[in-house]
Amino acid sequence: MKHDVVPSEVDSVDVRLAARLAVLRAERGWSLGELAERSGVSKSTLSRAERAEISPTASLLNRLCGVYGRTMSQLLSEVEAEPAPLVRGAEQTVWEDAASGFVRRSVSPPHPGLRGELVEGRLAAGADISYDRPPVPGLEQHIWVLAGALDVTAQGADHHLDTGDCLRLRVWGPTRFRCTGPEAARYVLAVVLP
Repeated sequence: MKHDVVPSEVDSVDVRLAARLAVLRAERGWSLGELAERSGVSKSTLSRAERAEISPTASLLNRLCGVYGRTMSQLLSEVEAEPAPLVRGAEQTVWEDAASGFVRRSVSPPHPGLRGELVEGRLAAGADISYDRPPVPGLEQHIWVLAGALDVTAQGADHHLDTGDCLRLRVWGPTRFRCTGPEAARYVLAVVLP
């Protein structure tokens, strides 16, 4: 199944995301320097992300989510207008990390008060994404591969997932997602807050 990402839709999400990141920092009264210390991300990168001069990578967003105590889906849902109980496929938020070959679709209707959510992930062949920590310690994840193959490393254990396989885990430390096969990997990520 091929998903087309409309450039203006992605650009619009990046602009709204940049504004939300700036608001989150301002709400805490942090300078860029303070946020840089807390997140381990340079001040210049943070500044450029808050001005929408760059599209943040999955790794950068993961670090910021950790600092702000949110999952990536929660953060992305905050850049949407009103939470709705139904989100049509054509209206689901799609975010792309072109540098890593990762495309993320927020499948669940966004709502800040819910603990569970569904995300569709796509990794291009050869893509390799590492997260140094979960956005929320103890986050429960169910990774169900719909197409292709995916290698996941968590808690020091390597897991190879083929089409149809599902891995359940709680995330406490670094994780890594790799698409080592000749085709892109498409998977559902069910995320449950602890």
